[in-house]
Amino acid sequence: MNLEEYIELVNKKLDEYMHEDTFPQDIFKSMKYTVTLKGKRLRPVMCLEACRIFGGNIEDALPTACAIEMLHAQTLIHDDLPCMDNDDFRRGKPTNHKVFGEATAVLAGDALISFAPQVILEHSKNLSAQTLIKIMKEYVKFAGAYGVIGGQVADIEAEKNWKNNKFGLPPEDLLEFIHSHKTADLFKLPLRCGAIIAGASEEDLDKITDFAQKLGVAFQISDDILDEISTFEEMGKTLGKDKTADKLTYVSLYGLDTSKEKLACILEECCAIIDALKVKSEVLKDIIRGIKKRVGI
Repeated sequence: MNLEEYIELVNKKLDEYMHEDTFPQDIFKSMKYTVTLKGKRLRPVMCLEACRIFGGNIEDALPTACAIEMLHAQTLIHDDLPCMDNDDFRRGKPTNHKVFGEATAVLAGDALISFAPQVILEHSKNLSAQTLIKIMKEYVKFAGAYGVIGGQVADIEAEKNWKNNKFGLPPEDLLEFIHSHKTADLFKLPLRCGAIIAGASEEDLDKITDFAQKLGVAFQISDDILDEISTFEEMGKTLGKDKTADKLTYVSLYGLDTSKEKLACILEECCAIIDALKVKSEVLKDIIRGIKKRVGI
């Protein structure tokens, strides 16, 4: 399958899993609103493609892939809240709290954290109990304080504080922690889960984890760059807020040109890992090409 076919499959399943007619309707409408906003669906696509390249059946990975997109939507809902980034737009549409109110948005994010694993457990009919336990372990690790939440907290605390060594870490190490957890952990989760569902070896699991770490960091660097050079029409969200908030980003630390150079090097490393895996994946290479195209390198 190509990238567009994966996206179509994921969108169809997301619509099937997300209901709006259950009482109380506001919470389910709020959950579905952000989950089904038009997007790149990179994370579920990566889960399905990892399953395929390691010899698994993508149908077996679909519930997990969609659950990870729900988790990603949760992070977006909470990230956009007034108490965090205070954004009015996401993917060109009003953010969740602008449509449903702040209280419902908070609760919708909370609900998605538990609804996502519920989807995995209820719809993964062909997976063994052992495999499901492994997937749940991955989910709770990367979704929680040791994963994306830890990265988000460090990102918030670093605003206006990253230059004064408040954390006892050099800015380079603090930036690596933020990008590794806030962004890369939600790349590791789908790629590792897809590989686990396919029964990949520990060696291959290590390689795909390394790939996910590098690709996630590359994706965040590209976002840092685009916040500096892109437009609302291209990104569908308010730009320039990183500089206003004095956030620690690749651009604020290294400058625009060096950030592009670092991004190009990391993406080359990603391609080398795919080659080392000895698998053919135009989908993963398309994702890499897409990142390059976004920032013009």
